[in-house]
Amino acid sequence: MSNRTDSVDLLESTEAIETVADETLDRRERWALTIERSLLAPARIVWADMRARVGIVIISLFVAMGVIGTRIVDEPRTNQGERLEPAFQSLAHPLGTDAVGRDVLGQIVHATPNMLLMILSGGLFVTVMATVVGTTSGYLGGSTDRSIMAVTDIVMTIPGLPLVVILAAVLTPTNPIVIGVILTINAWAGLARAIRSQVLTIRRSPYVEASKAMGMSTASISRRDILPNIMPYVLINFVNAARNVIFASVGLYFIGVLPYDGVVNWGVMIDLAYQGGGLQSMAAAHWLFAPLITITLLSFGLIMFSQGTDRMFNPRVRARHSTTTKTDDEDGAASAPTGDHA
Repeated sequence: MSNRTDSVDLLESTEAIETVADETLDRRERWALTIERSLLAPARIVWADMRARVGIVIISLFVAMGVIGTRIVDEPRTNQGERLEPAFQSLAHPLGTDAVGRDVLGQIVHATPNMLLMILSGGLFVTVMATVVGTTSGYLGGSTDRSIMAVTDIVMTIPGLPLVVILAAVLTPTNPIVIGVILTINAWAGLARAIRSQVLTIRRSPYVEASKAMGMSTASISRRDILPNIMPYVLINFVNAARNVIFASVGLYFIGVLPYDGVVNWGVMIDLAYQGGGLQSMAAAHWLFAPLITITLLSFGLIMFSQGTDRMFNPRVRARHSTTTKTDDEDGAASAPTGDHA
């Protein structure tokens, strides 16, 4: 009981100190402090990791390709060049052309925006749904936990691939956002159960108990005490969900489940290259390997980024990367020994 009382007293004193410190700052300084804590310190942590820098560069390359590249590179069309022109033979078609003379680079670039939308929608759907369900179930407990987990277990028992194939065949979606959600329609269930197990452990921690004793709301406890502890795990699973969207969309386009009439997609390119003899003839090898290398590079960038951002959610690391305020510097200078001794 004494340990809990000490924790409560410590948190109360910390809250009081933070309140007094914030009250001594004007509005502009508070905004600057908020930006420092929320944006600049995490950015410095991420950029200090080599893996994160590599991932950011790769992801930025694909974002630029999807936003700017589509305005620079011409949209692929039939008879842009000679049929099955090899790669690196001309500046007009640096990655060569396919069996009908379409530029391979143009196909990769113009397929990027839809792929990024699929990745974003699918990854967000999985992580947001799983985080909300898992956190709510694990923190509230009781009958709420049992009811939510019962629904989650039912969703987990539904075979994912047949469900996706049926939905894709029935709905024949063309919107990339809808496709991303369909591809991850029941992928959130397993992640929700894993997050729930972590929340069950975290909610018994002394600092969570202290927050409850202080009368903090459930939303505040979730935001300040629970979510920061599970965010590294959530971010890693967001990247895994994004990679699964890439592979699932490419695979379903490859086997023809998703409609691709007039759609430019890396999976469509692989399918057409495979049918055009990309594995048997070296003349079509560039047509097949270009989208495969693109998919591998994007997946590698996502993995490196997720591995490099683990430390971003560590409060101690963030504190070390936060710049010291002017008031702290002045107080430290005033309290420092002057070196004059009697």
